[in-house]
Amino acid sequence: MPTDPRATLRAGLPDRYLTPEDLAAMLAVPIETVYHWRKQRMGPSGFRVGRHVRYDPAAVRAWVDQQTARDTA
Repeated sequence: MPTDPRATLRAGLPDRYLTPEDLAAMLAVPIETVYHWRKQRMGPSGFRVGRHVRYDPAAVRAWVDQQTARDTA
């Protein structure tokens, strides 16, 4: 039974790296936005595992916190 990635991140850091699809679902944005962010180096930092892109949940959380702090300043 698949888990909701948003619930996983809210409950604590997941014990696995996130896929671009996980990130898009978590942030409720289209997958194309995630790929655009990566191409422009704007979003959370990701890394490659072979041909696959993965995101560290801690880096995603830090990026979200940074965006929140910037928007509330």
